[in-house]
Amino acid sequence: MPCQSFDYSSIGFNNNSGEIYGDRRKKVAIVGGGNWGSAIACVVGKTVKAQSDVFQPTVNMWCRDSRKPGDTSSSIADIINYTHENPKYLPGRRIPENVIATSSLRDACESAHILILVVPHQGIPQICSELRGKLQEGAHAVSLTKGISSTSENGVVKMQLISEDIEKALGVECSVLMGANLAGEVADGKFCEATIGCKSLENGEELKTLFDTPNFRIRVTTDYEAVELCGALKNIVACAAGFADGLGWAYNVKSAIIRLGLLETKKFVEHFYPSSVGHTYFESCGVADLITTCYGGRNRKVAEAFIKSDKSLQVVEQELLKGQSAQGPPTAQDVFEMLEIHNLTEKFPIFTSVHKVFVGEHGETELYDSLRNHPEYD
Repeated sequence: MPCQSFDYSSIGFNNNSGEIYGDRRKKVAIVGGGNWGSAIACVVGKTVKAQSDVFQPTVNMWCRDSRKPGDTSSSIADIINYTHENPKYLPGRRIPENVIATSSLRDACESAHILILVVPHQGIPQICSELRGKLQEGAHAVSLTKGISSTSENGVVKMQLISEDIEKALGVECSVLMGANLAGEVADGKFCEATIGCKSLENGEELKTLFDTPNFRIRVTTDYEAVELCGALKNIVACAAGFADGLGWAYNVKSAIIRLGLLETKKFVEHFYPSSVGHTYFESCGVADLITTCYGGRNRKVAEAFIKSDKSLQVVEQELLKGQSAQGPPTAQDVFEMLEIHNLTEKFPIFTSVHKVFVGEHGETELYDSLRNHPEYD
């Protein structure tokens, strides 16, 4: 039976139900109700209740209303509030009842002290535009979004992190959380790790308090640039691994893709952010996330299906991801364009070839040669 429109007044949504005036505990909001956003809601919905002396008891979660005009079916937010499940993006996993979903971005975020952003990087500019000037004083953010950005200074295009875009747009400090985290396993409470990259250790430790559980262990580092870029670039390597699976290449080849992909990741970080430190690649955001994504992530899955069919990427994503998108292909394009601007494409053959496969400029032979002729062998 379809859900009716949820009555938010019954829970005092705009008055932060369960909280009192002058409450000094931190309010948490999640921006994004997809697969990963819903999984994170399963974690923080429990941790705020377990630490009621630190965090306010309800977690607001913004879910985009993707219904078309005239569609009278229930919104994702209404369904979550009635059933405590996201059947479209995370079926079969129960979202805690203290997670309150809404289709209003402002209602979800304006009372929050900690903002968790879990949306595709293409949506960040619009979201930040809507939230600019509407957040609590002293609020800070943590981005779980994968991708890269750029900025232009005096006609020169420069690398920029998604977290830096968020900081500039919202005027708040933005940390990042990345790691070997398949959403379904996180929601099921299976053991995994994640890495928080932060500028301020005070904010980093507060976020560790928010996210850390016996089965979701968190480590904190100030090497935030490397943490964020590991999370973005591993999706490109996972696409290469998916191509290898779709083409029936041997396990040894896939292992080489992972190793060479990690080296390209490290080289990319060192070129654009030379202050980064080497140990970050051995955190969950580094080699662990790379291995997991190359075997179990959506980017591998989409790339395998794409290389085996004559369908467009958009059709493959629609069939496999139910309206969500893989971040590997657009990140590969952004990275390729950045490398091209800086005349670096030959030093990053896997990153370059993945993009060219998606746009039809490379096939199996060129992809295979990007491995056999990799500059790491020179």
